[in-house]
Amino acid sequence: MISQKARYALRALLYLAVRGSDGPVQAAEIAAHEHIPRKFLEAILAELKKPGIVKSHRGRHGGYTLGRPAKAISFADVLRVTDGPLALSPCVSVMAYQKCEDCYDEALCVIRKALLAARDSTAKILEARDLATAAAQLRKGGAL
Repeated sequence: MISQKARYALRALLYLAVRGSDGPVQAAEIAAHEHIPRKFLEAILAELKKPGIVKSHRGRHGGYTLGRPAKAISFADVLRVTDGPLALSPCVSVMAYQKCEDCYDEALCVIRKALLAARDSTAKILEARDLATAAAQLRKGGAL
């Protein structure tokens, strides 16, 4: 299951994507509209700023914007920042690979093969879903 932090991050980013290029949006506005605790949202946005998913803008009319085009931000990008690797086990992780301590042979491990297939399927779906597509669905009134 994804964390509440990841859900809030996706909702905040979708709000920014739907707003488009209207300029920076203050965290308080996002928090109020998306029903996210403001302090928690600010921590999430700070975390999303590090890899460039969002940019912060200072000043009276400051706030947050997407750090790159919505089309270039996948759900997988966001989940990796908020929740870590998509893999169910370190032995199948692309980003944080680590051999299992009790593994006798990765090439023969049927558990690893199943988890690898799950990771590949999950990653394929989440990497294909980007903020621009989801925002367009929201604008049309469709469900994500």
